[in-house]
Amino acid sequence: MESAKSTYTFFECSNSRCNLRFPLDAEIYDGRYCPRCGAPLERHEAGSPAQKPPAAPKPGFELIGVLDNIRSAHNVGVIFRTADGAGLSELLLGGITPTPDEQPAISKTALGTENNIKWSYRSNLPEALAELKDNHCLILALEYTPGAFALQEFHHKQPLAGRVALVAGSEPAGVDPAILRIADQILYIPMSGEKTSLNVSVAFGIAVYQLLRS
Repeated sequence: MESAKSTYTFFECSNSRCNLRFPLDAEIYDGRYCPRCGAPLERHEAGSPAQKPPAAPKPGFELIGVLDNIRSAHNVGVIFRTADGAGLSELLLGGITPTPDEQPAISKTALGTENNIKWSYRSNLPEALAELKDNHCLILALEYTPGAFALQEFHHKQPLAGRVALVAGSEPAGVDPAILRIADQILYIPMSGEKTSLNVSVAFGIAVYQLLRS
C-alpha cells in the first residue's frame, strides 16, 4: 500500500536576519513571502506524513478514566484523545465536567475521539465510585495528600487486574475529599518547580501511561 503523502512543506525566509523556518500547507497557501518580514521564501523539504504507531501490548487489566469536576472543555477533549490513544475502556464524567453531547467545544481537542471512546455521566461521582468499588474495581486518585505514593514508585501488592479506575480532579479544588476517602490508593506526580501541579490533562496522560507500564 502506498504511504500517505504530507501536503506540508517547510519554507525558510531568504532574509538572513530573519531566517524564519516553518511548515506550510503548500496546497492551500502559495508560500511566497515571509509572514514575519515579508522577504521571499525558499521552499525546502516536504513534511513527514502522520502515521499511526504500532499498538502497545494489551495490559492485564481494564483501565477506566474518571473526570471529577473538570470544567475546561479543552482539557476534557485532550483527555478523550489520550484515552483513545492509550486504549482505555471508558471515561466516566462527573459533576460539572462538560460532556460531548452538550459541549461541542470538546471536539476541538478530542479530534473525533469522543465518538470512539465509551463514556457516561454521573452527577455524583462519589456515589458512582462507591458502586464501582463494591463491584471489585480498584480506585486510584491522582492527588497529593500526606501518605500518597509517588506515581513512579507505586507498586500494587499484586499485578493490576480486573478493573482499575483512575480519578483526575479539578485543578483549583483538587479531587473531591469524598472520593479520596473511597480511593484504595492516592498517587501524586512529583514537582520540581514552584508550581504545585501540572495541567490536569497532562497529569492524566502521564499517569495513564505510567500505570499501563506497571
